[in-house]
Amino acid sequence: MKNLNDQQKKYLKIFWIIFLTPILFFVLLFSFISFGWLGFMPTFEDLENPDRNLASEVYSADGKIIGTYFYENRNTVEYKDLSPYIVQALIAREDQRFNKHSGIDGIGLSRVMVKTILAGNKSEGGGSTITQQLAKNLFPRDSSERRLGVFKKMNLALNKFKEWVISVKLERNYSKEEIITMYLNTVPFGSEAYGIKTASRTYFNKPPDSLKIEEAALMVAMLKGTTLYNPKRNPERALQRRNGVIAKMYEQRYINKFQLDSLIQVPIKLNYQGQGHEAGLATYMREFIRYTMNRSKPNRGNYSKERTYREDSIRWVEDALYGWFSKNPKPDGSQYNLYKDGLKIYTTIDSRMQEYAEFALKEHLSKTIQPAFNKSKKGKRNAPYESAMSESDFHDRMNLAMRSSPRYRNMKNNGYSESEIKHSFNEKSDMRVFSWKGDIDTSMTPMDSIRYYKFILHASFMAVDPHTGYIKAYVGGADIRNFGYDGVMVQTRHVGSTIKPFLYTLAMNEGYTPCTKVWNVPVTFPMGDTTYTPKNAETTPYDGQLVTLKWGLAMSVNNISAYLIKQFGPQTLVDLLHKVGMKRNIDAVPSLCLGTTELSLNELVGAYTAFANKGVYTQPIFVTKIEDKNGNQLSAFSPQQVEAINEQTAYLMLQMLIGVVRNGTASRIPSTYNLRNEIGGKTGTTQKQSDGWFVGVTPDLVAGAWVGGDEQLIHFDRLTEGQGSHVALPIFGIFMQKVYADKRINLNAGPFERPAGFSANFDCPMTDVSAEKKNQYRQEDF
Repeated sequence: MKNLNDQQKKYLKIFWIIFLTPILFFVLLFSFISFGWLGFMPTFEDLENPDRNLASEVYSADGKIIGTYFYENRNTVEYKDLSPYIVQALIAREDQRFNKHSGIDGIGLSRVMVKTILAGNKSEGGGSTITQQLAKNLFPRDSSERRLGVFKKMNLALNKFKEWVISVKLERNYSKEEIITMYLNTVPFGSEAYGIKTASRTYFNKPPDSLKIEEAALMVAMLKGTTLYNPKRNPERALQRRNGVIAKMYEQRYINKFQLDSLIQVPIKLNYQGQGHEAGLATYMREFIRYTMNRSKPNRGNYSKERTYREDSIRWVEDALYGWFSKNPKPDGSQYNLYKDGLKIYTTIDSRMQEYAEFALKEHLSKTIQPAFNKSKKGKRNAPYESAMSESDFHDRMNLAMRSSPRYRNMKNNGYSESEIKHSFNEKSDMRVFSWKGDIDTSMTPMDSIRYYKFILHASFMAVDPHTGYIKAYVGGADIRNFGYDGVMVQTRHVGSTIKPFLYTLAMNEGYTPCTKVWNVPVTFPMGDTTYTPKNAETTPYDGQLVTLKWGLAMSVNNISAYLIKQFGPQTLVDLLHKVGMKRNIDAVPSLCLGTTELSLNELVGAYTAFANKGVYTQPIFVTKIEDKNGNQLSAFSPQQVEAINEQTAYLMLQMLIGVVRNGTASRIPSTYNLRNEIGGKTGTTQKQSDGWFVGVTPDLVAGAWVGGDEQLIHFDRLTEGQGSHVALPIFGIFMQKVYADKRINLNAGPFERPAGFSANFDCPMTDVSAEKKNQYRQEDF
C-alpha cells in the first residue's frame, strides 16, 4: 500500500466510494424502513397477531358449518389440516425455492429488478416469494402507488423494499409450515371465499385436508386471477390453468409421469356451495341469532309501545343471548365484532333434520298448496284477497302495500311527488321475482309485482327436542332473500284450535278423563249487554248429543271447548298458558277457547313440549355455546324448565292427542304418510282459513307448522282447502317420513313412556245417544 502513488490512491478511494455507497445506501434504507421512518412498518406484535377479518362460523349440533357472518368470508386452518397436495402445488407454481431462501429469492429478485422496477410492468413481477406475497397480503401497499411516472416507480420500489424487510422478519418469527399456512389462510379465491378453508368448502364442499391433487391444483391456479380462472365462471380457462399447475408439480417431482398424464384428463368436478350471508342452512335462525346478539339494553325512549319495551326488558334480564355483545366485552373492554372476530357459535340444529324441514316446506307449498291457491283465485276480481272484499277496500290494500315498499320510501325521501311516484309504479320495468322453481326474470310494473307477491303463500316450521329444549329444525319462511320476516320467532298469528289441548288439560287436572261425556251443544256467555256463543266450524252427526272428551278434541268441536272454558274460566287457562312458556299478555276472554290469541310458532311448539316431557315445559333454545377464534369458551346456554302439568295429566293428554291423529282431524298422518307409530297432534284453523296450523308430538320430537297469506285477508275461500289438516299437517308428515327413514338420526318412534302405577281407560265409545234424550237438555244448565 505504501508503494502506491497518489494517482493510484485516488482511484482506490473512488473505487471504495463507488463500492460502499450503494451498500451504505441500502443499509440505511433498510434501517429507515425497519424503524418505520419511511412509512408504516409492522411491529413484532403486529407480526405475531396480524389483523385479519375472520368470519364467525355457525355450527350445527352434528358438527357441520351451516353458515357464516363476515366482512371477508375467511376462516383459518392449521398446517395439519391441509392436504399435502395444496402445499406441493403452491410451492411448485409460486415459489420453487421456498424451502431454501430466507424470505427473499436472489434469482427471483433479479427478475423483479428488471421487469417490475425498471420496466414498470407490475403484472410481470413474478419473482415474489410466498413469504413476500404473505407480507403484501397481511400489510397491503398504500394507495400512493397510484402515482404516475417516475414517482410510481419510486414508490413501487419502496414498497418492494418494505416487503423484503417484512418477509425477513416473518421468516425469523415463523417456521416454513406456519408461513405456508398463514398464506393459504389470507389469500382470496373468489366467490366471497377468503382462505383455503372457506374456498375448499365453497368449491368442493369438503375440508382442505381432503383435497385431491387436481382439486388442490385448481385452488392454486385460481390465485393468478380469481375471476379469470374461476371454475364456475370460466371453466375452460380454469382447466387450462389447473393443468399448468399439475405440469409444474411434475417438473418439481411431486407427481410422476403417469399421474401427470391421467390428471390432466380429469374434468373439473365442482360441488359448489354459495357462501353468502343468505346461503346455507337455517338462514332465518342465523339472522335471528345476529339480530338477538346485537341488541342493546332497552331504552324506553326508543319504543313506541310500553308492552314491547317491557317484553324486551324481560328478555334483556332472562335471555343470556339477547344483547350478548353488549353483555360480554373482550378482556380489553372492547366489543366483539360478529363479522371479523372469528367467533364460533354452536347451535342445536341437526343439519339433516334442517335439510328435511326445508325440503318438506318447499315440497308441499310448491307442488300442492300454491298451485291450489292460484287455481282457487283464478278469475276472481280482487284476488288474492277474500272474495267478500269490496273494490274500494282492494285498492286501499294495494295502495297501503305500495306506500310500505322500499321503492316508495326511497322516492319519497328523494323528493318525488305523490303523482310522480304513482306514475313510476305503473310503468313496466325489467325485474327478477321469486318463484317456487327459482327466481325468474320478467317485465312488469311495480304495482303488478306487489300483487304478484301477495299471491305467494307463506309457511314456517320448527322441531324441538322436548327433553333438552334443543331446536333441531328452524324454517322461518320460504326464502329469506325475498321474504325476510321470520315465521318462527317474530311473526305472531291467531293459533286457532291448537290452543284446545291446554283447555282439555285443565279438565284432566280436575279428574275428568278422555271418556268423560259432555253435551255437544252451543254454550252462551253473557258479555255485558250482549252475549257470545261460539259456533262449530261444521255440523257433525252428533250435534246435540252426549260425546266423550276424547271425541271432542279429536274432532276439534268448538261446543266442547266452550263448555270447558265455562267450567274452569278463561283466567285459569291463561295461567296454564303462561306456565308453558307463553309469556306475552293474553286476554282472559271466553273466545280464548277458540285460539283467538296471537302467538309465535316458537311459543306454540315450545308449549307442547310439556306433554312429551312428563309435564315439564322446556324452553326452546338454539345456541348452546359461543367460543372465540382460539376455541376458548365465552358463554354457554341452557334452557329454563318449569313443571307445568303433573305427569299423569300429561300422559292422559298424550293419549288424547294420539286420538286426534288416529281418529280425528289429523288422520292423514297414518293414512297418507303411513306414520303408524305413537304420534299425537293437533290441527288448527283460524277464522276464514286465514291461518292453518299443525303441531305433532312424538316421544323425542315436537314439531309444528304454520301456513298462511301475507295478510289475514288473503286465504282460501273454502274450509276444506284452507284448514290446518290440508295446508300445514303435510309439512310435518313429509318431514317425519324422512327423519324416521334416516337411520343416522335414530329417532325414538315410541311408544310414549307410561307413568309408574298409572291406570286409566282410553277404550271408550266416542258418543252416547242412549243415556239421555236431546229434549232433556237445558242450555242454561251450562
